[in-house]
Amino acid sequence: MTKFEDFGLTPELMKGVVELGFTTPTPVQMKVIPLLIKGARDVVALAQTGTGKTAAFGLPLLQLTDAKNPATQALVLCPTRELCMQIAKDLADYGRFAQHLKILAVYGGSPIYDQIRALRHGVHIIVATPGRMKDLLNRKCANFAGVQRVVLDEADEMLNMGFQEELESILKEVPD
Repeated sequence: MTKFEDFGLTPELMKGVVELGFTTPTPVQMKVIPLLIKGARDVVALAQTGTGKTAAFGLPLLQLTDAKNPATQALVLCPTRELCMQIAKDLADYGRFAQHLKILAVYGGSPIYDQIRALRHGVHIIVATPGRMKDLLNRKCANFAGVQRVVLDEADEMLNMGFQEELESILKEVPD
């Protein structure tokens, strides 16, 4: 039986996983985590709500982020402010023992100047809604030159909500 230890996660991430009470990976986690940690470029995962998709992409994102490099290295886009806040919280929980990793939730309805200030101080992983992320890019407040990974969480929902133009604009700023 596969366990989280089998994925080769750092001791800091393993400590976070154990403290959260995770013992056995879900089916989506068993399939996705090894692929992403090995560097798979394009992965599409379809699974029901509550099956652990955030950990499936979040643990590899945290594992592959270099905390010594201050550049933004990963971008997670999601359709709603609630999901944005939840993903950022989950990533922070998984990585709570991985010192110096900076995660920022970027969404409308929160003071933009606080988000701009955080971006100027350096953020490793940005979790964002498309509208606010596009606004910050238009203001030249985010730099995606160092982004190596992009996650489109609930991509179908973002397209259904009419975010195609924002997504295309944001993705043009990310290196190939």
